[in-house]
Amino acid sequence: MTTAAAAPATHKLDFEDLVREHERMVFSIGYHFLHNAAAAEEVAQDVFLELFKRLGTLESPEHVTHWLRRVACHRSIDYARRNKGTAAEVSWDQLPEPAQPAGHSDLGDSDPMMSKRLQQMVAALPQKMRMVVILRYQEEAGLEEIASTMGIPLNTVKSTLHRAHAMLRAKMEQKVGKEWGETRGEVNA
Repeated sequence: MTTAAAAPATHKLDFEDLVREHERMVFSIGYHFLHNAAAAEEVAQDVFLELFKRLGTLESPEHVTHWLRRVACHRSIDYARRNKGTAAEVSWDQLPEPAQPAGHSDLGDSDPMMSKRLQQMVAALPQKMRMVVILRYQEEAGLEEIASTMGIPLNTVKSTLHRAHAMLRAKMEQKVGKEWGETRGEVNA
């Protein structure tokens, strides 16, 4: 009888340790995808509730990490789809003009996606493309890991990143080119 009573306490401690160890990663994925702390907290809560239900089926710490990343990605995408009307998504062409002159960087040292402008540009990408970019550059996941996490082929990850780079580059060139023309006194009619 004492063995059965001890099992739930051990299960609970393991769960608490897992939450402490992975809460930043799960919240980060939700926050960088949704750009809303409350929504990211809701996604994280859903992810950890699901972890609690399935804890006995996960085989190793690596399996838990992979499983949490995968569920966090899919729950973030699902949340964005369910709340499309309430989310403050910006279309690609509605992005604000850069506030700083070309050549000046406002990137922070601690976060590769700190630039507000870059965050807005990434936020305007299509959902699956946005998640691939977040996993690659915010979560520093490898291409194979992204493929496994999202359940898509490796070549799809590669082509998605290529298209995302092209879209981000074109948008930045459009903005920088416009700024450069304005500094030279050129007027586009």
